[in-house]
Amino acid sequence: MGILSRTSYVIRSKINALLNRAEDPTETLDYSYEKMRDELQQVKQGIADLTTQKKRLEIQKRRLEENVEKHNDQAREAVQQDREDLARKALEKKQAKMSQIEELETQIASLQETQDQLVNKKDELQSRIEEFRTKKETMKARYEAAEASSRVSEAMSGVGDEMADVGRALERAEERTDEMEARSAAMDELMDSGAFDDALSDKDSIERELEAGRSSAEVDTELETLKAEMGKSSGSSDAESESAADADVDVETDVADEEVEAELEELKNEDDSS
Repeated sequence: MGILSRTSYVIRSKINALLNRAEDPTETLDYSYEKMRDELQQVKQGIADLTTQKKRLEIQKRRLEENVEKHNDQAREAVQQDREDLARKALEKKQAKMSQIEELETQIASLQETQDQLVNKKDELQSRIEEFRTKKETMKARYEAAEASSRVSEAMSGVGDEMADVGRALERAEERTDEMEARSAAMDELMDSGAFDDALSDKDSIERELEAGRSSAEVDTELETLKAEMGKSSGSSDAESESAADADVDVETDVADEEVEAELEELKNEDDSS
């Protein structure tokens, strides 16, 4: 196969594929049905024209038959008048008309035979058209049902793909939500533990503990001062109570100092060991 032949074959195959995709079977069936109806109408028109022609010949035949009778009467009358010449002329015309009648009868019979054949073909064609119409409607119904089913299947397939995408989106959203919830819980835990305060403050743990101790001592001192001020208006018993309270304060202060020194010593040891 040459290049031109192969090219022509490929082009024809492509065109044929395009036509197959563009072809609508229902339209093709309707078009075929209309063509058959047109043919049936042409056959009917042909039968009508043939019948008209036959009727014209029959009318002409009747007129010739009337002339035959007329010439026959003329010949009889001429014989009665002893006009043999006129009788002969009338009979000659009668014979000519009868020859024409015979010819017309032959033509009429031929037309009748043709008409009968056309009527039979018309009836057969009409029957085939009705049968084709039934098959056409059945085929169209099947095609439309198949087309609808195909559209539904394609729609369901599209929905399936879309639902798969939605499912994946839900999975991603759930993963992100779990991640955010875990992050939020971690932040809350860090806030509760004071890690953020540690990170934001420049003080180390020793300074914070020492500051806490000083704050406690200041509170104790202020409390004793308040108690002393309130004890000025009372009697000697109040003074004794005050001296006892001062002694307790001194003891508590000594204990607090000892605890602070112990913690400092412990922290120093830790630093040395590190």
